[in-house]
Amino acid sequence: MIVCSCNILSDGDVKACLKPGPGCPRTPAQVYRCLGCSPNCGRCARTIRDIMDKALADAGAAPVAACQRGCCPASLEKVAAEPHL
Repeated sequence: MIVCSCNILSDGDVKACLKPGPGCPRTPAQVYRCLGCSPNCGRCARTIRDIMDKALADAGAAPVAACQRGCCPASLEKVAAEPHL
């Protein structure tokens, strides 16, 4: 299933870059970088986060809490999800 129509990314693409461990992407922004692209409209950020949480849970890893301070890459997820006018 295509989850990002701007970059033509499928759920399989997202899952392929999620390997539990220290190098595993922890935010949708890191997933974009892992896949060699960047968010455009940001509508897929929430779907990518859901795929990440499920894949990590299936692998026995704890889901990553979103940054609440706005100082780390996790805050980019919120910015990416906001519509650009």
